[in-house]
Amino acid sequence: MYRQWGKRIFDIVISGLVLIMASPLLAIVALALWWVNRGDILFYQIRPGLGGAPFRIIKFKTMTDARGADGALLPDNERITPLGRIVRALSIDELLQLINVLKGEMSLIGPRPLLPEYLPFYSEREGHRHDVRPGISGLAQVSGRNAIGWNRKLRYDSFYVSHLSFRLDMWILFRTLAKVIKACDIEPNYSSNIIRFDDYVRQGRLFGQSS
Repeated sequence: MYRQWGKRIFDIVISGLVLIMASPLLAIVALALWWVNRGDILFYQIRPGLGGAPFRIIKFKTMTDARGADGALLPDNERITPLGRIVRALSIDELLQLINVLKGEMSLIGPRPLLPEYLPFYSEREGHRHDVRPGISGLAQVSGRNAIGWNRKLRYDSFYVSHLSFRLDMWILFRTLAKVIKACDIEPNYSSNIIRFDDYVRQGRLFGQSS
């Protein structure tokens, strides 16, 4: 029942409330980015969503479009602005994806939408990540983020799709909020969390099921 319609209702209610409450902050950030980026405040990118259907993800623009002598974009760490670094560290750039949630393109919780270029390389099991709406946060993000490899991230995504439940979503949501409140670094040390989660999966102790 939760998978069929409860999750969507939860997404709409929470996303709407958060957008309303965060609107003053979003307005201030948008104005500051407009000044720093000389009017360019939004970043759009095509990502595969439910069923692999493409949609445009929306974020605050935290990097410039500076290019080198060869015309190629400079590395990310050279293009990110000081304000953009703060916006990213506090995960404020992700808040605009609540608009994607309200439009039905994303969910609050689910596998993070990756680039379309990766679609041909998923295994059959990994491809099931598109059986649900992609999320603003997901199991991989609260279990290691950039500190874990792609194979493990995709394993977490597959586990999530197979075990989707209200309890699992709440667990991920609260861990996400805790990390945002603590203003975690982009690549913190999650080794103990990774080991603990893997042990739970192997022993069938997490959410009352095994992988």
